[in-house]
Amino acid sequence: MAEKSPRVLSIQSHVVSGYVGNKSATFPLQVLGFEVDPINSVQFCNHTGYGYWKGQVLDENELDALMDGLHHNGLDCYTHLLTGYVGSASFLKRIAQVVKQLREVNPNLIYVCDPVMGDNGKMYVPEELLEIYRDTIIPLANIITPNQFEVELLTGKPIQSLSDAWNATEYFHKQGCHTVVVSSSELGDEQNLLSLASSRLGKKKTKLTLNIPKLPGTFTGTGDLFTALLLAWMWRTDNILKTSLENTIATIQAILRRNLNMSEERSKTCATTIARVELPLVQSKADIENPKVIIEAKVVA
Repeated sequence: MAEKSPRVLSIQSHVVSGYVGNKSATFPLQVLGFEVDPINSVQFCNHTGYGYWKGQVLDENELDALMDGLHHNGLDCYTHLLTGYVGSASFLKRIAQVVKQLREVNPNLIYVCDPVMGDNGKMYVPEELLEIYRDTIIPLANIITPNQFEVELLTGKPIQSLSDAWNATEYFHKQGCHTVVVSSSELGDEQNLLSLASSRLGKKKTKLTLNIPKLPGTFTGTGDLFTALLLAWMWRTDNILKTSLENTIATIQAILRRNLNMSEERSKTCATTIARVELPLVQSKADIENPKVIIEAKVVA
């Protein structure tokens, strides 16, 4: 494990109730030894999957004010920048300036970017964000964690085979990203999704695949959790991609299985029409600290 005390600035969404965005990322990072300073790109009462939500949206001027205050007081020295959901083009453009500011303070800053744009063939952010991610944000990032749909958006090419996926990771490496992890894809089989990972660190090259067992149900906040866990384990293992990916997937699988068990129990006892169970992060503290790896990543020659 790296000796320096890690400190993360995390810019993504926040909900009062539930676990998505910063609520999904902060606790696991803290459990794994990170100081986390969250900036909430939005603050909603709950995630949008409920169908009804209210709250506030942070604009780029408010982001500037927060960053100016941190800089004025000498509080903007971070080992990592983590970004997730951003809902506006002007705010996303400002993140490029945040990266520049933080790297002036710490040239070794690691920028981990989850380019949240959509899933399952559907965008849920304004289309103009795609060009900004592709041309401005991705070239600044050290580690990116897009899903299959986001890879297709960023490269402009469909991912229909493993060969397509590896070509896409190579594209991102040429953009400057040293580690590319496709958090999930439909390139597995009937029982499994497939995660793919590729890193280029100096002369060392690594390519991996890892099966992700499909579980019944719909889960929210797993992408945010995935990126936070990967950030943590890449730091704690000194960039050993295989161990980092295995620990990340093992943790998420344990949390989701606990979620399913809790949902089943609630359905037996809850008389209300809402039997939704959010990610049980607090109940999964031991799994976050000491993940039990059941499925190992396969090294691709």
